[in-house]
Amino acid sequence: MKHLSKLGIVTVVSAALLASGCASVDLDQYTNTQKGAVLGTIGGAVLGAAVAGKGNRNKGAVIGAIGGGLAGAGVGAYMDKQAQDFEKQLAPQIQSGAIELKKNADHSLTVTMTSATAFDTNSSSLKQAFLPTLATIGSIVKRYGKTTLDIEGHTDASGNDKINLPLSEQRAAAVQSQLASLGVQPERMSAAGYGASRPRGDNKTEAGKQLNRRVEIQIVPVVQ
Repeated sequence: MKHLSKLGIVTVVSAALLASGCASVDLDQYTNTQKGAVLGTIGGAVLGAAVAGKGNRNKGAVIGAIGGGLAGAGVGAYMDKQAQDFEKQLAPQIQSGAIELKKNADHSLTVTMTSATAFDTNSSSLKQAFLPTLATIGSIVKRYGKTTLDIEGHTDASGNDKINLPLSEQRAAAVQSQLASLGVQPERMSAAGYGASRPRGDNKTEAGKQLNRRVEIQIVPVVQ
């Protein structure tokens, strides 16, 4: 199998998919180059099933949707360029504190929006004034498609989990829904709410509470 041509691999995988009704096909026996040939040839949803190894179906679907991941030194350069685009196109919003951009040691990026700019108190509806900012975020992440977006909702410690947890989930879902409406691939995104369990600031102070009321988008490179 190691010496199969690109056409041969595609033929084998396609036949297996047809025979199995698009069930998972284990490609671990192929080299990365050979897998790449399949990634470039088979369509997204079908490919997601094809490359999904045991316990790895979600990553397989993502790789299928984006047409292959990043490799080697290219990961850092790719994410640095994306960060530069954020800094350039969203400079006023960053300077005003409407959003925050953080570059992480693992090459991922964190874009943080506060409840003061994105949501009214106790509401999960995005403010109309924030939609242009979110549209810019959407246009950037669409151009840098070899990433996943983990959207996380957070609250301060006021109230209780019966209120805070659903609110954080609804806010994360609202951001995910808006980005999807802007054309960001659903396969790339996930949304989760954490209530008050992951504070950034001291919940005993108003300044700390403001830091804790937020939605974060973790933009993570998809690596081969």
